[in-house]
Amino acid sequence: MASIGTQAQTTQPQTSFFSKDSVARTVVLSLLLIVATCAIYAPVNGHPFVNIDDPKYVVDNPHIKDGLTANAAVWAFTHGYAGNWHPLTWVSHATDITVFGFDPAGPHDENMLLHAINAVLVFLILKRATGFTWRSLMVAALFALHPLNVESVAWIAERKTMLSTLFCLLALGAYQWYASRPSVGRYIVFTGLFVLGLMSKPQIIMLPLALLLWDYWPLQRMFADDRQPLPGVETIPGKSLSFLVKEKFPLFFICIVDAGVTMIAQHVTGGAQPYTLWIRIENALVSYTRYIRKAFWPSNLALYYPHPGRTLHWWQVGAAIVALAVITVLAARARKYRYLIVGWLWFLIMLIPMIGLVQADVQGMADRYAYTSFIGLFIMVCWGAADFAAERHLQRALLPAVSVVAVLALSVVTWNQVGYWKDDITLWSHSAQVSPGNWKAYFYLGSAQDVAGLHDEAAQSYFSAAAINPTDPFTNMNIASYEQSHHNLPLAIDYYKRVLPQAWNSEQKTMVLTNMALIYRQMGDYASANECLTKQSALPQRKVDWQGSWWKQIIPMIKDALHIGGGNS
Repeated sequence: MASIGTQAQTTQPQTSFFSKDSVARTVVLSLLLIVATCAIYAPVNGHPFVNIDDPKYVVDNPHIKDGLTANAAVWAFTHGYAGNWHPLTWVSHATDITVFGFDPAGPHDENMLLHAINAVLVFLILKRATGFTWRSLMVAALFALHPLNVESVAWIAERKTMLSTLFCLLALGAYQWYASRPSVGRYIVFTGLFVLGLMSKPQIIMLPLALLLWDYWPLQRMFADDRQPLPGVETIPGKSLSFLVKEKFPLFFICIVDAGVTMIAQHVTGGAQPYTLWIRIENALVSYTRYIRKAFWPSNLALYYPHPGRTLHWWQVGAAIVALAVITVLAARARKYRYLIVGWLWFLIMLIPMIGLVQADVQGMADRYAYTSFIGLFIMVCWGAADFAAERHLQRALLPAVSVVAVLALSVVTWNQVGYWKDDITLWSHSAQVSPGNWKAYFYLGSAQDVAGLHDEAAQSYFSAAAINPTDPFTNMNIASYEQSHHNLPLAIDYYKRVLPQAWNSEQKTMVLTNMALIYRQMGDYASANECLTKQSALPQRKVDWQGSWWKQIIPMIKDALHIGGGNS
């Protein structure tokens, strides 16, 4: 009997680390993701602050210069700054100053670790929701090591993207926890995580719609009669479409409030939309196809891609519409593979806030905007490739081999892309080289060269920027300053005059008129100097200090608007 039992034991199929799911395997694979991510991004520890947004967000931000204090925390929650209301991001930067001072190494390492954690969350959430370990791991690996995500990780000012995605993924994971056994408490938990994400950056504002996609697949709460069982996954009770939509009503209300707060913050610090609605729609359609191309062929990556404005041709817009429509129809018709339409719509929907329909700046698109949305494309590719290989009975080792090659190739490109962020001159020189017509790159290259003491080289960069965009007030301002410092006074006056019609605010106009008055006096033209000072004194002054105790000025503003009291009628 003993021998028979022993024989039975020896003939049982042996399981290996790779074929049997276990907590140990999950932990090892998660650690592997973290190690790989940190290895690729390790050089950022020695990188400086970038000369765009990092000064405004951290180095020169007067509200957090003393670190995380009570005043800084109150300010973060009660003020819009730099066109945004994201208090948790300001608290994060203030905490960095408390811990690291103004040493960029610590914040860089923090971004790197947050990115690694986000990658692990992608892996764990997909694995738990679908039961597929290796497909989930590949999606997470693509997310962790794709070159387009370098901009979000290597740029300290993009802490907001790291944090908002962290809470977005936590909310997504908590949503399955809620859906498995719905309760008010669990609803409050995942909703609270969503709110924390919005308080880090409003880019995840489309998450409620993404949750509806998640209801369709992988949770399969929607149209449950046609559900396809997933291996080792708890079956979640199905619900009607109307119930699932109504279930998200509190989330939609939160989104409306956050959108209103964001628009107010952008209105306070920003200007009018620089392009018409139709131009923005054209750019959005073409940008979707450009993001797809960069997902599969990530070359010529730059910080800032110039907005095409009116230069797009009808055939470019038409081709984009056809491509997007065809992919949508094909994904929708493949009902057996629910992940296709979910991944595709995830990509489209999560990009909506950043696709340019509401233009926040002058870029046409940006690598950092794809950070969360690309998860949808990665799901389509990884699940699609695995099912393709299985249905055609391809050799078992083929797909893992292709996956390893793809990850290694992306890692090499990502490593090189991280290297371009080693200093401002390298970053902007590369951006100008790979994105023709990028006047922003030339402008910031000139700024970096000025800081390095290369003033003549900086002037040439400014001239290159002005040749592309002759109306930019900041470029003309810097050229005027350069000419003024070299005593080319008439030329300096000419460039200062170019600034005035395009100046962003009264502060910039004040600076221009002050410098012009000084030059006219040097030239002996006191009448023109006095005229500049007269214009300066007549400039409208800011009525509300939005970075101060703005709430104390609401009643005076209302009285002023209604002409109530304070003056003679």
